[in-house]
Amino acid sequence: MARQGDVLICEVGPRDGLQNLDIVLPTEAKCALIDAIVAAGVPEIDAGSFVPPKIVPQFADVDAVIAHALRHRGTAIGALAPNAKGAERALAAGVDTLYFVISASETHNRANVRRTVEDQLDQFRAVVAACRAAEKRPHLMAAISTAFGCSLEGRVDPAAVRRLALAFRAGGADEVGLADTVGYGNPAQVKALSKAVQADLGADFPVRLHLHDTLGLGLANAYAGLEAGITRFDASVSGLGGCPFAPGARGNIVTEDLVFMMHELGLKTGIDLDRLMETRAILAAHIPAPLLTGHLHEAGYPKVLRGQPLARGM
Repeated sequence: MARQGDVLICEVGPRDGLQNLDIVLPTEAKCALIDAIVAAGVPEIDAGSFVPPKIVPQFADVDAVIAHALRHRGTAIGALAPNAKGAERALAAGVDTLYFVISASETHNRANVRRTVEDQLDQFRAVVAACRAAEKRPHLMAAISTAFGCSLEGRVDPAAVRRLALAFRAGGADEVGLADTVGYGNPAQVKALSKAVQADLGADFPVRLHLHDTLGLGLANAYAGLEAGITRFDASVSGLGGCPFAPGARGNIVTEDLVFMMHELGLKTGIDLDRLMETRAILAAHIPAPLLTGHLHEAGYPKVLRGQPLARGM
C-alpha cells in the first residue's frame, strides 16, 4: 500500500475525526476536505463509516462521499464497516480498503458494537467471506480497539490483544491495527506490545498504530512505535476525533504534527506539509476553534528550520 516514503500515514479525520462531533459537516465540505488531503499527497484516507444514519448521523451521506473520494485513483480510499451488513454496503461502494474493529476490552466492545468479542469475531469471519466473494476485493485492515487501555475497564491484558491479532491473521485479515482508542497508552507499553504482536504475526505481516493524545503522549507513543519497527500510522488533521466512552478525551494524534516529526527524523512520508496545513481552513469554516488542535498550527513552522540539514546524532 505504501506509495513513496519510509512511513505510511493514513488520514482518519473524515471518519474518526468527525464521528463524535455534534456538528454534521455538509457533504460538500467533507468532499473538499478529502480533495485537500489528497492534494497534500496523503496515500490513504479513512473517508467514512457504513453505519445506520440514525445511530451516527454524520455518515448519512457516506455513499456520496465515498463515490467522490474514489475519483482520486492515486489514493487508497477506505471506510469502516463494523459488521457484515456495513461491509456489504462498503463493498458495493467499491472501497479500496475496509476497516473492521473489535475491542480488546469486553465491556468496550459491548458498548461500541453491542456484541461480545466472540460474536464480533463471527462478524469478522462473515466480512472476510464477503470480501473474498466481491468483484473488487479490498485490503482488509482489522483493528483492535482499546489495545493499550480502556476507560471502562482500565488496564487491558496484552494477552487479550495478542489473541485477537492472531485470530485476525488466521481469519484472513491483510493487516492488523493496534488502537489506543482512549489515549491511555505510554511509550514503554506501546513499544513492548508492538514488538510482541509483530513477533506473533511474522515480519512479513503489516501492523499499524492508531493513537490518541488524551494524556499528551501521542507523538511519544508514535516514536516508540517507530523504535519497535512500526511504519504505518493513523492520524487526524487538526487532531479531530475522540471516543464516546471517554468523555473529555483528546482526539487522534495530529496529522500535521506527526508528519513534521517524521520529516524532522529524516523519514519520508510523501506528504507536502504546507499543503496539509491548508486543510485547517476547511474545518475552521464549520467547526469551533477549541476543537481544532495542533502544535504546528499554534506555533507555526519555525522559519529558521526550513531548508537546514537535519542534525544527525547527539
